[in-house]
Formats: sequence, C-alpha cells, structure tokens
Amino acid sequence: MEEKLSMKSTKFLEDLKIYLFSSGKKNEEIDDIIRDLADHLYEAESNGKSIEQIIGSSPKEYMQSLSAEMKTDYKDWMKFIPLVIIGGMSYLVFKDLINGPLSYGLLTIIGTMICILLFFAGVMAAFRYTASRQLSKWKEFLVILLPCTLNFLFIGGVLLIDLLYPSPVIHFGTIGSILIGLLFLGFIIFFSVWAKTLILPVTLLALYLPELALSQTSLDEITQIVISMTATYGIIGVYLLIILKREKG
Repeated sequence: MEEKLSMKSTKFLEDLKIYLFSSGKKNEEIDDIIRDLADHLYEAESNGKSIEQIIGSSPKEYMQSLSAEMKTDYKDWMKFIPLVIIGGMSYLVFKDLINGPLSYGLLTIIGTMICILLFFAGVMAAFRYTASRQLSKWKEFLVILLPCTLNFLFIGGVLLIDLLYPSPVIHFGTIGSILIGLLFLGFIIFFSVWAKTLILPVTLLALYLPELALSQTSLDEITQIVISMTATYGIIGVYLLIILKREKG
C-alpha cells in the first residue's frame, strides 16, 4: 500500500528501511515491518490522522526504539566482511594489473584491508545518521561524503608511511598476478550472481576501460584524463538511471 501513502509517510518508510538495514537487521524482518507499518499508516491517513500521531514527533527516536527491539543479525553481517574486503581490493588489483605483475608492500596490503572495513562502517553510520534526521539533500551529500574523504586521507597516509618507511614487498610475478586476477574475476562473477546486480563489473569497466582504451591513442595526458573521467561518470550514471527506471517501472 506504500504507493497510496502520502509523500511524507513514503519518505519515512524509505528512511526507516535504510536505517534498519545499516543497523544490521535482517532483510526479511525489515520487509515485514515496513509492510505492516505501511498498512498501519495507510489506515491512519485514511482516517485523517497524521504520521506524527503514529510514530510520534521524533522519527529518530521511533527508529531507534524499533531498532532496539529487533535482533541484530551479526552472523549474516559477518559474511559481508570478506565480500567487502575482496570487492574493495578488486578495484586496486585490476588497476595495477594493467601496468604489469603485481607487487605490494605488506603495510599497503594490511592498511588497504583496514581502510575498506572502516569505509564500509563509516558509510553505514552515515546512512543511519541521514535516515534518522530531516536533512536537506545538500547536507545528506556532505554527511555521506565525510567517510569518503576520511577514507581517502587514511589510505593516502598508509601509502605515505609505506613510502617513507618501506615494509617488506611481496612480488607475485607474472603467473601469480594472472592467478590473482582470475581469482578476483571469479569473485566478481560470484558476487554479481549472488547479489543479482551488475554494479561491481559495471563500475570496474567504467573505471578502467576508458583509461585503457585512451592509453592506446596519441591524445595528450590531460585530454585523456578529462575524457576518461567523463566516460567513467557517464557509464555509471547511465547504469544507475537504467536501474532506477527498472525499479520504478
């Protein structure tokens, strides 16, 4: 019944779903709660009641109290950790494979894994914060941008430290690099099938295909960078628009 609700109630349900998901609750339980609450809100609005009369004056407090009553699904969330780490490192691996055999400092490997986990935790926290507060689109963007900025500074710091105080370097060689590339490719295929989404392969292609194609041209470096960035954002943007239209349709 969500399509019959007021825009305010619909927005609240969307925010509640994001808040509960980023709090580690089970998808099945979230869907059940959203469905029941949508019915409840529809009935209330049909009788002339406002959403505040159902959830109270503070959406944040309502979300927090509802979340506290639900069991956190630690077991399922633990499954995401290797997916998040491998998924995040695949961007680094495929970029470096373009330039030849892989070799990484031990500090870089460990720091990158920690960075990916912190980034994931930061994004989830940002989602909870924006979902539980009535923020403008601009403020929501700034909040979600914060973990991205901190992530960039963290990994930059790790790389700088590894440059100033080199840690042992692991050289994978040509065969090892190919095997690692195939391993990550297998993960991407598995993740895409499991999650029923092409977001990871599309993003990888958008990031590296334009760069690889332009590197074979005689264009100057600045022109290549501008065209590559434009193509990357264009590919990702078109894909997201297709997904959005598919969900609305």
